[in-house]
Amino acid sequence: KVIGKTFTDYIKIYDSERRTIMSSFYKLAICDDNHTDCNYVLSLVNKWAERRNISVKINTFPSAESFLFHYAEEKDYDILLLDVEMGEMDGVTMAKAIRRQNETVQIVFITGYSDYIAEGYEVAALHYLMKPVREEKLFEVLTRACEKIKKNERCLYLELAGEMIRIAFFEIRYVDVQKNYVTIHTEATHCFTIKKPLSELEDKLDDRFFRIGRSCIVNLDYISRVTKTTVFLTDGTELPLPRGSYESLNRAIIAHN
Repeated sequence: KVIGKTFTDYIKIYDSERRTIMSSFYKLAICDDNHTDCNYVLSLVNKWAERRNISVKINTFPSAESFLFHYAEEKDYDILLLDVEMGEMDGVTMAKAIRRQNETVQIVFITGYSDYIAEGYEVAALHYLMKPVREEKLFEVLTRACEKIKKNERCLYLELAGEMIRIAFFEIRYVDVQKNYVTIHTEATHCFTIKKPLSELEDKLDDRFFRIGRSCIVNLDYISRVTKTTVFLTDGTELPLPRGSYESLNRAIIAHN
């Protein structure tokens, strides 16, 4: 929290300059019990980083268990490339364990089967890559992961009761309005209410947010599934979906992913 001094209910965007250019540093892990596949992906990641002038640190792991043991001490990974079919613990189960502690790390599954794709929604996986991994596709996904990491550094500042409160965009699950008051619901189940038109707050957000009807804005990253009448979020929250919004919301989800 940052102590505010003058403005009331003032909102502004803060864009972190820590990664203003693509020549940044990223920490990656590759987890695959097939030594040949692991080394192949490692060579592609190094090639991608060299071409784009990006500094990377890459660690490889032969099992989900070995990674989680290491992760207990080092949680500062930006991107995880996970094989789905491994030994006792598969990549999806491993990803669920990680997601309970880290909402921002970018997870990419690598698999020889398409059966697991639906499970990726539960852990907000960035992408599924089918084996054998194609160089151009991996490069595209890695670049998109970096873009999402940079987006996750964007924040709102809210001044409430003399205090300036910083809320990262990625923490915002949804925003709703009642009368003249907007409530911001974050992933930590905290709520921040300010007197402000919803449209004014909407202008401050980026393209990961989608307005459903007149009274709600939802973060597309938190949507697990959508029906004709309800939007289900990954934490179990159910938001009513106004009539006529189903198709446009689905198009937004597809474009966002």
